[in-house]
Amino acid sequence: MNKNNHTSFQNALRSGDKGAIRAFPKTDFHNHAICGMRRSYIEKWKNCSIPAHDGKFSTLDEMTQYVRSSIVPHIATPEGIEFAFKAAVRSAVDDGVEILEMSVETLVISLYPDPPDGMINFLANLRKRFRKQIDFRPELGISRDHEYAKIEEIVYKCIDSGAFLSLDLFGNETAKEPETYQSIYRTAKTAGMKLKAHVGEFGTAESVRHTVEVLELNEVQHGIAAADSPETMRFLADNGITLNICPTSNVMLSRVPNMSVHPARILFDNGIKITINTDDLAVFDQSVSDEYLNLFNAGVFSADELEAIRKESLAITARNLPPQN
Repeated sequence: MNKNNHTSFQNALRSGDKGAIRAFPKTDFHNHAICGMRRSYIEKWKNCSIPAHDGKFSTLDEMTQYVRSSIVPHIATPEGIEFAFKAAVRSAVDDGVEILEMSVETLVISLYPDPPDGMINFLANLRKRFRKQIDFRPELGISRDHEYAKIEEIVYKCIDSGAFLSLDLFGNETAKEPETYQSIYRTAKTAGMKLKAHVGEFGTAESVRHTVEVLELNEVQHGIAAADSPETMRFLADNGITLNICPTSNVMLSRVPNMSVHPARILFDNGIKITINTDDLAVFDQSVSDEYLNLFNAGVFSADELEAIRKESLAITARNLPPQN
């Protein structure tokens, strides 16, 4: 590994050398496949220009509309889906990510040929192609915004296939209660999958605890609202629940005023395990390496604390899942 003459991850952060930061192994546990690559990959492939969003998003719906209008039209074919997924894995490899849990949503699976077998076979081949460069762990993503009855059959087939190593629930936090998905989460748990859900990004600390309890989660995607409740933070810490935090996403979606006041500091100080992730690289244009440096430059964490977070992140999946076959 070329560390550009830097002797430690801490020194790489202090010098602001992104090349050196990228050289150290990292994880990305919160990554959505369709938006997991930089826009530049699509621009080069399609010989087009995709403008960045001007300023912050005021709502999640506003971000969704940006994705649908600016990114999806370029990749809304089986060929485009394959390109996007390959580019997402390649983007992670280029950033020094060694373990990638990338969410593949059921809607995309249903649009790919011969669902879900077509996608399952494609993901198996993608894992095999990159196995020497990265531990790519496909994640099954269920959107609360879609009518669950229409995707339920695909969800169970995907779990039975063994191709997906974790399960995530995303979208509008208030669209459906977590009880709607309790049965499928129990099935996934029996299958040995890691259990996650988006909660506490827009919702409350109480919704974080409730969702963790109902779905028996191992990890929470975002979960930053937990910082509002000492009781919820104590519950998360006592039960070893990890929060997969995406700092720039929280700022750009107007959930946090600016990076310097990100609640990751409060959560960390209350003994909660956190990881640092991208969310949607095509939207926010910030890699995991960028996010570590952002948090350091904003004074949220010291270089030593970020090194501890990086090392702990690398150990989390080893505890929760079997090694890649």
